[in-house]
Amino acid sequence: MVEILHSKIVGSGEKHLLVFHGLFGQLDNWNTIGKHFGEYFTTHLIDLRNHGRSFHSDDSSLAAMTQDIVNYLDANNIQKAHLLGHSLGGRIVIDFAMIHQDRLDHLIVADMAPKAYQPHHNAIFKALKSVNFDEVESRKDVETILSQYIPEVGVRQFLLKNVYNAENGKYAFRFNLPVLDKFYQEMIGQDLLQGEFDGPTLFLGGANSNYILPEDEMMIKERFPKAIIKKIANAGHWIHAENPKDFTAEILDFLLNK
Repeated sequence: MVEILHSKIVGSGEKHLLVFHGLFGQLDNWNTIGKHFGEYFTTHLIDLRNHGRSFHSDDSSLAAMTQDIVNYLDANNIQKAHLLGHSLGGRIVIDFAMIHQDRLDHLIVADMAPKAYQPHHNAIFKALKSVNFDEVESRKDVETILSQYIPEVGVRQFLLKNVYNAENGKYAFRFNLPVLDKFYQEMIGQDLLQGEFDGPTLFLGGANSNYILPEDEMMIKERFPKAIIKKIANAGHWIHAENPKDFTAEILDFLLNK
């Protein structure tokens, strides 16, 4: 039996927009922006496998996660859709664009370039793996442990959104940490699939982020000939959270007018 990603559907527009979060994220992070998109499109806020309320699997390869999008489209009788992916979600929709052009309308990639990255979440993985839920009595306990490795309050709060009361009466992470740790290098460090997507494409970077560098722009144009590349002011990697107004406005302008 094919497992289908968990989603929250907002709006009832003629066209469908699928939204994919980044590593350690979940669809709840997109609720507010999803309401705005839902005014124009049937908007699907989606939990990636091994994240949120979607199924856990021993496979978190890019190939498996790309196929998850195909399975989701088929399960919801959607022939073609707009795709928006942030960070890891951006990498997955980039790969999807290389092999499933016929299922893709407009593509939006948020703060991710079509390239392999060096590992840069090591401290986060170390922090998360140091949490022993047999000894944890509150979310505050989890934050205290995370603070030993992660000085940024915003990053800790983002991760703490994944802590929930499990069925065994103890706290747990919603994401599948061992599998994400195992596949981390592939998810961020594997070269892009061969091919190109010549449909309408928008790459949105944070002005204060180094995920999309000036030297990446030529590569983007080679693989995505119709790509528009823009930077969102006053925003780092989490552009949808740090400047949601401009982020949403750019996407709606692109989807409605391009």
